[in-house]
Amino acid sequence: MRWYVSIGAVLVAGAIAGGDVAGVAAPNPANQPGSRLADKDTAPSVDVELVLAVDVSYSMDMDELAIQREGYAQAIVSKEFLQALKSLPNGKISVTYFEWAASSDQKIIIPWRVIDGPETADAVAGEILKTPIRRASRTSISGAIYFAMPLFDANPYRGLRRVIDISGDGPNNNGAPVVGARDEALAKGITINGLPIMVKEPSYSTMDIENLDWYYEDCVIGGPGSFVVSIKDRDKFKEAIRTKLLLEVAGRTPERRIVPVAEKEPRVSCMIGEKIWQDRWGR
Repeated sequence: MRWYVSIGAVLVAGAIAGGDVAGVAAPNPANQPGSRLADKDTAPSVDVELVLAVDVSYSMDMDELAIQREGYAQAIVSKEFLQALKSLPNGKISVTYFEWAASSDQKIIIPWRVIDGPETADAVAGEILKTPIRRASRTSISGAIYFAMPLFDANPYRGLRRVIDISGDGPNNNGAPVVGARDEALAKGITINGLPIMVKEPSYSTMDIENLDWYYEDCVIGGPGSFVVSIKDRDKFKEAIRTKLLLEVAGRTPERRIVPVAEKEPRVSCMIGEKIWQDRWGR
C-alpha cells in the first residue's frame, strides 16, 4: 500500500511513537567464500539503509537548492530525528546523499555514513552544508534510481530496510522511462519515497507540471509503506523534509489516510516529461 500526504497532515509524534519497524531483511544466500551477498549478510546491522537522492536540475532556483540542503542538514540534527533514532532496535542508520540531474549526471556528496547519535548527525549535516551548490541540465529520475540501486551493495552495513528518498520538482524527461527503473528497484526489495517540490506555478519556460504529487505517487514511489510528502509552500520546505525523514527512519507511514493509491491507470501519464520535451525541443 502506498500513501500520499501533504505537509501539515502528519502528526510527527504519532509517526514515531511505538510499533515494530517493518522491513525487508537482506538476502541470506549460501555463504560462499568471497560472495558480496554473504559479506553483506554478516555486516554490522543498522535499522535503515537510506539513500537521499536530491534534484539539482536547472528548474530548481538557487534559493530552492540552498533551502533543500539546509532542510536535510537541519532535519538530521533535529531532536525529533534523534529521538526517532533512539527508538529503533539498533539505534542507528546508514545514509548516503547524492545529487542528480541528467541520466549521466549524479554526484555523491556524502558517501555511506552511520548516524547513531548527535555527534555523527552533526558530522553528516556539516558535510552536506560545506559542499558548494551546483545546478545541471535535464531531469532523469530513472537515472537517479539506477544510480542508487548499486549503492546498497557497496554499503558496509546491512539494514533491516532499504529506502531511496527522491526529491525533485519535475517529471522524468531524460534517460530510461521511470516506471521500469522503479519496478527494478522494487524487485530488489527497495522502497522508494518521494518529495515532489511544487512551489512554483507551471510555465512554458520550465518542465514543471500540475499534479506533480500525483505523478510521483503513481509513477515514482513504491514498495512496502511507500509515501509522498509534497511541498507546495516554500516556507514549509524544511518542515516537509524533516517530516519525511522522520517517517522513513521510524519505518512508519502517515497515520492519517489522505489519498489511497488504487491499482489503476496513472492519473498523470508516466511519460509526460518525455512528451513535453519532445513537443518543445523535438529531441
